Amino acid sequence: MKKFIVIALILIAAAIVGGRWFALEYLQTPFVSRTTFSEPLMLRVQRGDSARHIIAQINDHLKRDSDRIDYRLSQLLIGIDRLQAGVYQVSPTDSWQTLWQKLERGDEMQFSVTLVEGLRIEQWLKHLQAQPFLKATLRPDNLIEQLDFIDGYTNAEGLFLPETYHYRADKTDKDILRRAYQAMQQKLDEIWQQRSADCPVDTPYELLILASIIEKETGIDGERAMVASVFANRMATGMRLQSDPTTIYGIEAFDGNLTRAHLREKTAYNTYRIDGLPPTPIAMVSEASLRAAADPAQSDYFYFVANGEGGHVFSKTLEEHNKAVRKYQLNTATDDSQGEQ
Repeated sequence: MKKFIVIALILIAAAIVGGRWFALEYLQTPFVSRTTFSEPLMLRVQRGDSARHIIAQINDHLKRDSDRIDYRLSQLLIGIDRLQAGVYQVSPTDSWQTLWQKLERGDEMQFSVTLVEGLRIEQWLKHLQAQPFLKATLRPDNLIEQLDFIDGYTNAEGLFLPETYHYRADKTDKDILRRAYQAMQQKLDEIWQQRSADCPVDTPYELLILASIIEKETGIDGERAMVASVFANRMATGMRLQSDPTTIYGIEAFDGNLTRAHLREKTAYNTYRIDGLPPTPIAMVSEASLRAAADPAQSDYFYFVANGEGGHVFSKTLEEHNKAVRKYQLNTATDDSQGEQ
């Protein structure tokens, strides 16, 4: 009788151990092994969501009907009480065990948004508003008042560093711009400290303004320092900058056609009519343009014109420049211009 009891206990113990092993094996098996699951699932976990609710969402995506067993095994063998709210990526190679570990650690999905140089703040706001799981809280009007972390500026243009920023679900456009602003302040201070004796401006903000003009004039890295030299030479001799992009920035509802009338109109941004720099940056500025503004190339150039192939032709005299204009921009509205036309 005792021998029978011992054998029975051994069998029961073996069954328990075996059952636990099979249960753990079940929970550790990748979802893709049990279904045709191929596309990742973005799982939103709200505060207060139960494990049953989460299991039902996943099984609905997997087209499986095993909620009860999945819940019981997870509850008994893993523990599913400390789940953090957020958006999680459930991959085909995940299992119930790795999923619960993600939710316990708060290993949320990381999203990213790339903010591009050369664009205006209004364009950045629209781009941010289109991002998944990023809350849009900012309006274009009175923007500087909404950005309470900005101190001492009256215009938000150009104050943010173009870069790729990562975020978690339910962050806001303001959160992203705060980080971009702090990054620009650090970068601007660093480059200002490294400026050369040829830098033509007196303050970091003026450096930002000049860099924004360079940003809009050329997208070619190898030209930035040369474009900067043209503006530095002009500023050193008291010539006006005569930059189309600044003029365009000051035109309300610009339709893409820059005319002689536009160039004659006196606005705060029309550098054909005003001396020196415009009052604010005219676009978002890359580090490359900042460095070009801080350390212009040494040249005798005072003029440049687009060559029709994405680059520019640089000239020392107005006569040379006008020849280049006639060659590359025949019949343009401003063939006697002194900037890039």
